Amino acid sequence: MTRRVLDVPGIAYGGDYNPEQWPQEVWAEDMRLMTEAGVNMVSVNIFSWALLEPAEGEYDFSRLDRVLDMLYAHGIAADLATPTAAPPAWFFRAHPEALPVDRDGRGLSYGSRQTFCPSSPAYREAALRVARALGERYAGHPAVVMWHVHNEYGCHNAECFCDTSAAAFRSWLRDRYGDDLAALNHAWGTAFWSQWYYDWDEILPPRATGAVPNPAHRLDWRRFSSDELLSLCKAEREVLEQAAPSVPATTNFMVMHNFDALDYWRWAPELDVVSNDHYLRSTDPESEIDIALSGDLVRSLAGGRPWLLMEHSTGAVNWQQVNRAKTPGELRRNALAHVARGADGIAYFQWRAAKAGAEQWHSAMLPHAGTDSVIWRDVVQLGSDLRSLAEVRGSTGTAETAIVWDWDAKWAVELPSQPSESVRYLELIRSWYEPLWRAGVAVDFVRPDADLSAYRLVLAPSLYLVDDAGAANLASFAERGGTLAVGFHSGAVDENCHVRLGGYPGAFRDVLGVRSDELFPLLPGERAGLDTGGTGSLWSERVRLAGARAVSSYADGPLKGVPAVTRHDYGTGTAWYLATLPDPDTLGALLARVREEAGVRPVLEGVPSGVEAVRRRGPAADFVFLVDHTGQGAEVAVSAEAVELLTGTPLPGGSVSVPPGGVAVVREPRGA
Repeated sequence: MTRRVLDVPGIAYGGDYNPEQWPQEVWAEDMRLMTEAGVNMVSVNIFSWALLEPAEGEYDFSRLDRVLDMLYAHGIAADLATPTAAPPAWFFRAHPEALPVDRDGRGLSYGSRQTFCPSSPAYREAALRVARALGERYAGHPAVVMWHVHNEYGCHNAECFCDTSAAAFRSWLRDRYGDDLAALNHAWGTAFWSQWYYDWDEILPPRATGAVPNPAHRLDWRRFSSDELLSLCKAEREVLEQAAPSVPATTNFMVMHNFDALDYWRWAPELDVVSNDHYLRSTDPESEIDIALSGDLVRSLAGGRPWLLMEHSTGAVNWQQVNRAKTPGELRRNALAHVARGADGIAYFQWRAAKAGAEQWHSAMLPHAGTDSVIWRDVVQLGSDLRSLAEVRGSTGTAETAIVWDWDAKWAVELPSQPSESVRYLELIRSWYEPLWRAGVAVDFVRPDADLSAYRLVLAPSLYLVDDAGAANLASFAERGGTLAVGFHSGAVDENCHVRLGGYPGAFRDVLGVRSDELFPLLPGERAGLDTGGTGSLWSERVRLAGARAVSSYADGPLKGVPAVTRHDYGTGTAWYLATLPDPDTLGALLARVREEAGVRPVLEGVPSGVEAVRRRGPAADFVFLVDHTGQGAEVAVSAEAVELLTGTPLPGGSVSVPPGGVAVVREPRGA
């Protein structure tokens, strides 16, 4: 598709605006305070279906008309949402069959959000009807600069197991397998446990059953559920395109926190602008790493183009066991760290903190305490910061290292009856990502079948499932001179979850130059010593060299003397295999060796530990973001032609001072 561009000057700044929660006399104050804070775009109408359409086919646009007119009069753009994430009560009274059914056969009730069957014809018809009405009414409204399709697809209810969903699943399967039931039986391995199907109507969703479900059945169900919601998103987007062909469209992803309902590699190409929601977890002592990983992944989903942070929080959220407020300076660091990773827009949930409802204890730009608050002062300061960074808009990343991320592999490795239930996809990815982040190395994320020609180093920490094309692509990268590093239990199964016979690591045996005949997963808390120092955890296997050489071997236990880390010269490149998970220091040292051999350098040399350095590249200059996570501040060398943008200060001395717990953004002319 041809992507349309969001037309908002500089960095977009704002949040979810829900004026329907407040009396109209409050709206004028909202406009005044948004202007004071530097807000230039808000998302509106996200949860307004019940007020917008009080009865089927009957619309009341008066409230939304006034809101959009007020926004435009105050120079604030509108990201106008279709309100389809929360159907009204009257819809479910008329169509109770549109309510979802869980895996155990229990029907869910309305009274919350995201409570609908994605395969329901009645829901689709109603959603497209209200989207069409919005598109036709507001296509020419000068405030509307983007369509916000739905909200957080799949965040609560990505799967429905009702009979309507079962029929839709069978239709999806017939398309996937060319209406060939024998092909499905082969792909699912249905000869096991007498699961053979003789008629398409015998196939059901993977509902609760007495024993372990068929992994291929469950995997195809995850693929179907993602595609079913994607079909709703595309249908709404197409209705809006018909009404307003020049207005871009987005929907907000949720790529982190182990949210894995949707295959965003399939979703991202369908959007003009890729957007993401990101919230910190109070239990994460280094949430800055989570912000970085998320930002790199979203930028990669956007094809390297800038993206929008559609939601995050000014302080505490409402849905964790302990809803921690942010510490002084954290709001600013978090927001600018997202900009550093490619965000051209920063938005919060929500503008004004709710006094009632399920999210009344969720922080906002304008908190319960009002303008006499630290949060408000920080929000106003951030607005000023983002105006200072207007020229950063449109600049891109500069990575020479890629990490393979694949939702099929994630879904498959976390299915039941694996060799170890302790293997968690996101935790493995982060364990490899973290040393690169600490070293200031720029990272992209890629699919297994991506074009890898721009990279020197490709890491595959966890690629349990990979098809032949993806495996061949990674092997070819190494053969042509690249450096490839693969984590344990990768290449084990094909796209149908069939074990690749002949020894592990399956699809990667040749490129890695190793063969394992038995897996020895480690117990929780168990460690295996390594003869080069440090320990391995989580996994071990009986590796036999088949062209590779051992870099590190087990120093104790049943596999004493067996290789744990190997290196293989393959073609004109190199392939590494990590058959265990080394402790953080050991893994960090190992990945430093791997990247140095590959010729991968940090974004900026000489940056003190605890200071994050990220580079965005513009047409004529680079923008280097320096974020201090130590609370001590730092002095960092830059070019003599550089300017610090947040203060407008020239840096003729060739260094910049990063304030304690603060941020500096340096513009360096190209070639300086």
